[in-house]
Formats: sequence, structure tokens, C-alpha cells
Amino acid sequence: MEKNLKEAIASMNILNTCGDTDRMVSDVICDSRKASAGALFVAINGVSVDAHAFIPEVVANGATAIVCEVLPAETNPEVCYIIVENSSVALALIASWWYGFPSRKLSLVGVTGTNGKTTTATLLYEMAQLLGHKAGLLSTVCNIIDKETIPAKQTTPDSLSLNKLLSDMVEAGCEYAFMEVSSHACSQHRIDGLNFKGAVFSNLTRDHLDYHKTVTNYMNAKKMFFDMLPANAFALVNADDKAGAYMLQNTKAKKLSYSLRSIADYKCKIIESRLNGTSLNINGNDLEVLFTGKFNAYNLLAVYGSAIQLGFDKEEVLVAMTRLVPVAGRFQTILSPRGYTAIVDYAHTPDALVNVLCSIKEVIGSKGNIITVVGAGGNRDKGKRPIMAREAASRSERVILTSDNPRNENPEDILRDMEEGLDNELKRKVIKITDRKEAIRTATVLAQPGDVVLVAGKGHEDYQEINGVKHHFDDKEILIEIFNNEI
Repeated sequence: MEKNLKEAIASMNILNTCGDTDRMVSDVICDSRKASAGALFVAINGVSVDAHAFIPEVVANGATAIVCEVLPAETNPEVCYIIVENSSVALALIASWWYGFPSRKLSLVGVTGTNGKTTTATLLYEMAQLLGHKAGLLSTVCNIIDKETIPAKQTTPDSLSLNKLLSDMVEAGCEYAFMEVSSHACSQHRIDGLNFKGAVFSNLTRDHLDYHKTVTNYMNAKKMFFDMLPANAFALVNADDKAGAYMLQNTKAKKLSYSLRSIADYKCKIIESRLNGTSLNINGNDLEVLFTGKFNAYNLLAVYGSAIQLGFDKEEVLVAMTRLVPVAGRFQTILSPRGYTAIVDYAHTPDALVNVLCSIKEVIGSKGNIITVVGAGGNRDKGKRPIMAREAASRSERVILTSDNPRNENPEDILRDMEEGLDNELKRKVIKITDRKEAIRTATVLAQPGDVVLVAGKGHEDYQEINGVKHHFDDKEILIEIFNNEI
């Protein structure tokens, strides 16, 4: 496939050009290793690597056009150089054009927020499928094109991969697409140039400060998503989160809200909670769902509001909601033969951990103990480690601090950081077991009938990353293996 370079750069803010733009390009790349004859290379100044350094190599391998922020010291007269203010923005616009503007051919809804993105986006996908529509999903757990599952490498893919996936959805006949929109994707302009039908904001708590540095920067990154929405889109936010109103300040989209506590367009009341489900009332309609906890009530309310805004029939939506099932690694419950319950959850932020623990306590009250197994990821925001330990110990009868994904850090150092959040009283509840499998096993040994063992932090992940190497590890598999030996 060849396309004219002039068309590729037509919508871009170009500062300068060097060379003839009237030429054909055979491919668009941002990875210098994929350079080939006739390619258009976009040089991104990334977090760890500045691809401008690879321009000579790309030109030597036959690239015919270069988009960059700084003109190289040496240029090739056979190559066209396009100078732009921001290469990431340029790549997003070019990627959308290269794949035929696929987002314009779909009803695309993005979900952002600290917690709840995966659940909300996945349940919207499931909702569309249940109502007889072909749909696609882009999520932390996996990407789905109609019914074909593709492994996900990151929450929101790079612009080229993202538009390729959306193009494949169009090709497969999908009408709808639902995607998680990460703060990294917003600040790195990966979603620029996409045509969104709607956006959902779940909540905002501390996360990714290793990248954004401050909570304000993190919040503003998410707000960028709402600021870019067109007037014919909807912007649905959690009115019970103080950042919800902030997201709506400058958006051109239709402003909507959902709430469990405030006046809102979509309201929900929890009637009864159980470990395997909840009785809800949504906008005056009673229904039973297979989800537990206040945080899931918020997620379901966001799903309901989005579905209504997409034009789905209200009665059909309510029926479909009773058939939705929890997402892998999100409050997944497994009953032990010995009479206690294990819950696997992805909670890896202080707020998410609090939500899960409070939900468990709401159901079991004083009838059982909570035993929590939790760690914190290496090479990530160290500031949340003591908070995670303190929240876990404050809301559990016993806590086992253990390894999560230590990456390139020493697991013992991570656990010491977590311990700093504990006073002497909380320390009496806590033990440290670095080996995660042994930590889970110990928690099950301590559990008595009626207790709940929460294994938090990894959820759907089926690996542990240690010293840069991923080793197979699945919390749910470990628990099932233990339960099989209990029979």
C-alpha cells in the first residue's frame, strides 16, 4: 500500500520542511528497527529514548520521509524532512489517516480514571455483545476484535497499534469500540486524532507519580481527554469524586454524571451486598447483579449511563446487566472446601485496596476475619508503599506483606518501604513472606471457616517480573492448587 505524503501531513501543524513533500510512502513507522524502503519515520522524543538519534540509520535503510522536532545536522537530499512542534501529536494524526480514520466508523467510548477502567470498559463490551452488536475492546487484560482475543502489552497502545486495532475492528464489522484511556496515553498524545462518541471518568487517587511527579499533573493528563471531546460526544463523570466536576470544566461534550450519594443523571442505591452479588436500584429499577462492593456499583452505574447514551433500549440494558459477569482478576471469589472464601483482586493502589477491603467488611461484618496478602510493584511510585501497608493492616485482622512484581528492585527493600507505614500496633498484625506463593499458602493455613483471604495487587496477571524477566505466576492458579489439596 502506498499513499501520498502530502495527504499524510495535511492536518499537521508544520514548522518547516526540507525536501519535496510530493512523494509516495509505503509504510508509517515509529520504531527505527522496522525501517524499510519508502517508509515514513516519525521520530519520537520518548521517556527513555530519543528516536531522533536513529534518523541516520533509518535513512540508510531506505526511509523516504522523516517527521521530527529538530532537523538533523546532516540531511539527505533524497529524503523529505518535516519539522513539527510535537512528533507524538504528528504520529497520532498520521496513524489515524494511514488506517483510513477508523474511529470515525465506530462508536468509540473511552474510560479513564485511577480505578475501574478495565471493569467498566470490559462490561460495556460485554453489554454490546449481549445486545446483539459486534464490538471491540482495548484493555489492560486483553484486546478483543469482535470475539477474537489478542494479548495486550499496555493499557493504551501506541498510536499506530491503536489505529491498526480500530481498523481491524471496522474490518470485522464492529459497530462499537470500548477502550481504557490511561494517563500516559493522554500525556503522550496517543489518542490524539481519534473521534470519541463518549468518555467516562471513574475516580482519581494517587497512582503513576513515578511518571507524572504530582497528583495535579496526573489529574490534568486525564483532563486532556475530556478537553479534546467534540460537541456531539458525551462526557460521563463520577459526581462523588471531587475530580469529576474538574474533568467537565472545558469540555464541549454533553455533560453527564453518575452517583451513589449526590444528585446526578444516573443514580444507584445498594439494597443488599453479598460476596457473590448485590441487589441494586438504578434510577428506580431494582436488579440483581453478580458483583460485590460499592466500587462495582459505581462501575455498573457508569456502564448503565454509557449504554443509555449510546442509544441502547433501557429495558434491554437492565436485563443484560443481570447477565454481566466479573472481569478476570477483579473481585474474583473462590470458595475453599474448608469453608473460607478467597478473593483475587487487581487492587494495586491505596484507594483500590480500601474499596475492596471495605466491600468485604460490609458483607461479612464481624462474622469472619480478613487476611490480606499484598505487596507493591518495583520501579514504580514508592510513596504509595507505606500507604498500602497501612490501609491493609487497618482494615484486616492479619496481613502478609509479600512480593508483587519487584522488577529490578530487591523485594526486601520494597517490603521495608511498606513497613514504614505501620505503627507498633499495626505491626503486630503483619508478617513478611517474600515468596508470594508461600505467602498465599500461609494465608490459607491461617484462614478459618467464614474468613476471607484477599490476594491483592496482581489480579489477572499470570506472571511475576523479577530482574526484568517474566516468570509464570497466577494468584488464582495457586489458590485452586491449594484448594485441591484441601479436599
